[in-house]
Amino acid sequence: MKDVHVLQGLPAQVNKHCRVLVLGSMPGAVSLQEARYYAHPRNRFWPVMAALCGFDATLDYTQRMQQLQRAGVGVWDVIGQCQRSGSLDASIARGSEVANPLPALISSLPALQTIACNGGAAHAAFLRWVQPALPAVAVALPVLALPSTSPANAAWSLPRLLQVWGQLRPWLHTTQSP
Repeated sequence: MKDVHVLQGLPAQVNKHCRVLVLGSMPGAVSLQEARYYAHPRNRFWPVMAALCGFDATLDYTQRMQQLQRAGVGVWDVIGQCQRSGSLDASIARGSEVANPLPALISSLPALQTIACNGGAAHAAFLRWVQPALPAVAVALPVLALPSTSPANAAWSLPRLLQVWGQLRPWLHTTQSP
């Protein structure tokens, strides 16, 4: 693998009112460069969450993150450090992954009601590294394997993503009527 770099993920964006924890695998190159979650302009995360939570997807990053947290949504990644060439999950060097301390975070969130994995790689990493280390009380939380909002998942249109990600609605505090 050429140009493999050791990458450090972004900090958790979670508060004590978090009801839904959205977990990615590892931020892509644009997100890491800009130090912002889902910064790639073609990633559909922000349009999906804005539609579900009732805010404007064109707000600046700080305002979007505030709106997410008001809706009860926290964001982090399963992998906190890894070696990868480029942005694709498939380019992560197997065995280089270091998981974020998610069991401790999950245990510290009394309002948490569900965990949503953004894509298959995030879900597989969660099952491999996080779920076995969860305390008994957290094992009962629903863990949703949602389709990736990444532009690499071009087979999924925005309307299709919205339909499936709509499973999160029961746990969201929204500013729009149902």
